[in-house]
Amino acid sequence: MDRLQGRKIIITGGASGIGAATVRLFRREGASVAVLDRSSDDAAIVAETCGAVAIAADVSDAASVAGAVAAAAKAMGGVDGVVNAAGIFSGAGIADTTPELFTRTLEVNLLGTFLVIQAAVPLLQAAGQGTIVNIGSGVGITPTGPGSTAYVASKGGVIAMTKAIAQELAPMIRVNVVCPGAVETPMTQGFLRVASGDIDPVIARRYALKRAGTPEELAAAILFLTSDESSFVTGIALPVDGGRTFH
Repeated sequence: MDRLQGRKIIITGGASGIGAATVRLFRREGASVAVLDRSSDDAAIVAETCGAVAIAADVSDAASVAGAVAAAAKAMGGVDGVVNAAGIFSGAGIADTTPELFTRTLEVNLLGTFLVIQAAVPLLQAAGQGTIVNIGSGVGITPTGPGSTAYVASKGGVIAMTKAIAQELAPMIRVNVVCPGAVETPMTQGFLRVASGDIDPVIARRYALKRAGTPEELAAAILFLTSDESSFVTGIALPVDGGRTFH
């Protein structure tokens, strides 16, 4: 406990899934947390349960991000950490990926991550140190097969961008990316399980551990990269994927 005591951290996409689990864990570990999400109502529900601050933000819109980051800094008295968990998914392959779908996926997953970092960097620098943890995906390292064209492109971009920004912001600010495999979240409900309720066997076969992860398991990895326990770690893409990457 108290591994983040005194920290002031923005978490985007904090109203559900991995983001919400990270909000709850970070509050238990002593951090002040600003929950940024497009759904202000859902963000408020999560924030109220654990004493965080809820702020509406569309991460794909630069003006919205700038206002939300400024509001978070005002509410917490500064910012010294960011977790970029906001994201959307499409399983469409290249034939079914319209230019509009491709653009929107990159706007949220890649541009959104960039905009939040860009807005937060002056605050992290003013704090004298800081951490940024982005959420990539295992498919951004090694795609599992055909499909998800826009999503794979966006998450591959997040991984590459993380490494570039880590070099630029070192040594004051550490920047890393967590790459989940299949995780039980609202975003995966439509394809992760079959009618019986079991994990789709086609998906399970890809994982050494033969199961999906939980948001809490991802939050634990994000905590490690945000805390001083990872003080000599920057620029890495950390697979948290039940062995999918090597299996």
